[in-house]
Amino acid sequence: MSRRIAREMALQTLFQLDFAHEDQELALGAVCVERGIEPGTGNVAEKYARELVDGVIAQRQQIDDKIAAFAIDWRVDRMAGVDRNILRIAVYEMFFAHELIVPNIAIDEAIELAKAFGSDETPRFVNGILGNMARAQRAEA
Repeated sequence: MSRRIAREMALQTLFQLDFAHEDQELALGAVCVERGIEPGTGNVAEKYARELVDGVIAQRQQIDDKIAAFAIDWRVDRMAGVDRNILRIAVYEMFFAHELIVPNIAIDEAIELAKAFGSDETPRFVNGILGNMARAQRAEA
């Protein structure tokens, strides 16, 4: 459960960073406070959220390139901010994280985020792109 909360926190932080161009630490700290978590206390959810945010930011170009390769007729910068950042988190976990997440789990978690934070179309959109990525990854293996 703490990883799901961490993903929600990472999504909220990345969304803020996309639109407000805030300082990363301030944005994550604000999200922690909203959740009743004291920033910097070593909370498990905060630690994983920080890993996700740091990782997505560090690998953003490669992540966006991977998304663009599977997002037929969609430019990453033209996607809804929530959709784009849900995809970024899932792609980071599937391909770039220190501890890679099995694609089916990353996709399921992304769909749950999409249901909670996206539009009615977001779950299908996210599932389609990530599902195609996972199939291509299996075909390469």
